[in-house]
Amino acid sequence: MTKSPWACQGEALSNSGDEVELVRRAKTDPTAFGVLYERYVGKIYNYVYYRTGDYHEAEDLTARTFQRAMTHIARYSERGVPFSAWLYRIAHNLVANWHRDRNRRPVSSLDDVVLPGLTRERPESVTESNEDHVRLLAAIRRLPPERQQLLILKFVERMSNAEVGKVMGRSEGAVKSLYFRTLISLRDELGLQEVMPKETE
Repeated sequence: MTKSPWACQGEALSNSGDEVELVRRAKTDPTAFGVLYERYVGKIYNYVYYRTGDYHEAEDLTARTFQRAMTHIARYSERGVPFSAWLYRIAHNLVANWHRDRNRRPVSSLDDVVLPGLTRERPESVTESNEDHVRLLAAIRRLPPERQQLLILKFVERMSNAEVGKVMGRSEGAVKSLYFRTLISLRDELGLQEVMPKETE
């Protein structure tokens, strides 16, 4: 597999594993910013895609996320929030503006996401399973954007409650509370006895 120019030029930086130093260098060194881009572009793209449901818009908004990050990185200060959370916030704001400009309810394309505990364990028929899946996706799409964001960060990006909190600007306890309220809403709408397994964190 051929490495990208950023990956080749920044391999030594990437191997250091010190993101704080990498971000500091990225403020003046394009190669260091390229390493950060390589590290997070896939995650940001996935996040944006699941919030928009459109591949082309996801590509455009991902590019704009990193353009904005590069423009403002000189003013970035950690202050307890990791660089990745800063990127997610930029992406979140761009997605929110994208939806606002179109004056329509956000739709998350979650067709490839399997939320543990939400699919039936007893597949009597493929048709029943598919119907359950469609009902689940429809219920998720009706959630407020904040709750869709929470589910994407937890089950697509596999973030912990603490990591989700940093992205969303909430405490870990507030994230956990929102998480369970979201599950209760889905359970009530879908009429399921159990929507998710118990929180393990």
